[in-house]
Amino acid sequence: MSPQAPLPVLPLRSDAAVRRGPALNFSMNDESVPAFAGESVAAALMAVGWRELRRSPRGGAPRGAFCFMGSCQECLVWVADRKLPSCQVPVSEGLSVESLEWREARR
Repeated sequence: MSPQAPLPVLPLRSDAAVRRGPALNFSMNDESVPAFAGESVAAALMAVGWRELRRSPRGGAPRGAFCFMGSCQECLVWVADRKLPSCQVPVSEGLSVESLEWREARR
């Protein structure tokens, strides 16, 4: 049997293959977050390293986006006067989002 040639190393970044919407900014807990039109709030937050969106009511363990389809409710946030799964909320310029803990601390 002849030795196999090594597999080519492929880049992990998909920027060249992905068509993104225009860049924009929204706010999470009064902090500006860069995003692209067409992304969900959860995806945009994850892209900048914001993983924790709330805490478990029982043990206080960190919770964040899990299913990315709105079923699990782990990524709940406040958008205006509604509590919504962040994976189902599209980002938009100037959108203001608050974590549950952030809003409770401000009231």
